[in-house]
Amino acid sequence: MLNGFSTRETVKHAVLILGAIIVLLPFYVMLTYSFKSPHEIMTNTGGIFGAQELFRDDYCIKRGNPVDACMVTPFIYNYVTAFSKAPLLRYLMNGLIVTGSIFVIQVVVALPCAYALAKLRFWGREAVFGLVLFCLLIPVHAIALPLYIMLAKLGLTNSYAALVIPWTISVFGIFLMRQFFMTVPDDLIDAARMDGMSEYSIIWNVMLPTAIPALMAFAIFSVVAHWNDYFWPRIVITGNRDLFTPPLGLREFKGDADGDNFGPMMASAVVIVMPLIVAFMLAQRRFIEGITLSGMK
Repeated sequence: MLNGFSTRETVKHAVLILGAIIVLLPFYVMLTYSFKSPHEIMTNTGGIFGAQELFRDDYCIKRGNPVDACMVTPFIYNYVTAFSKAPLLRYLMNGLIVTGSIFVIQVVVALPCAYALAKLRFWGREAVFGLVLFCLLIPVHAIALPLYIMLAKLGLTNSYAALVIPWTISVFGIFLMRQFFMTVPDDLIDAARMDGMSEYSIIWNVMLPTAIPALMAFAIFSVVAHWNDYFWPRIVITGNRDLFTPPLGLREFKGDADGDNFGPMMASAVVIVMPLIVAFMLAQRRFIEGITLSGMK
């Protein structure tokens, strides 16, 4: 039995390690390419951080600068080019505005809906919850064309509204918060009602503070999904570069067959991914609590 248990655990950990390697490999390639020169990238040499030997920046020379002033290390070249060739800070600000706006509005909509489905008794409640579950099955790509036509007729394409409005109602957020509210004792709500609080006051003054772990979990899902979204911004943002989100900003480095843009592109990807990694590390404990508590019922 002990040997069988040990073998089972070994296989389990081996599978988990293999999965972790598969997931982390693209991040490793992204990070190491952001340190390397174009020649090292094309020949796959230089180790993890590259040789960091000085090389000539041809674009710098084309601008009329002396050769000595255009000798740079790959690390400096890649990250300086990432911020100079494209307004990366502007793209990061756009991503912050879009993802923040979407999340705030999603919470404002999801909390009352989830509270009603979890704690209020009304005719058709289970049918409404069934529709919520059904909406979880609808892929985004299936409704992209109708959404685009609607926004185009309203003249909202190439605007922040086009990036925010279609995602302000999150059925996943409603489902997640409903599952969490099911774990809140009814006695707490009854006590609030006896104190004279309205249902809306209960939502924002009683349920909201208790739902912080679930909200943190939902925030990770929402922010990551919309920060990394390339499909929808590529459709609705066509003529205004100032509205590019971070994934669209990577298009600024596309196209050269010789691979000269790979280093700056990977440096841009590192800069874009870092806020998500930092946010997740800070919210990791709350994220795990929110997922665990939301699955109790």
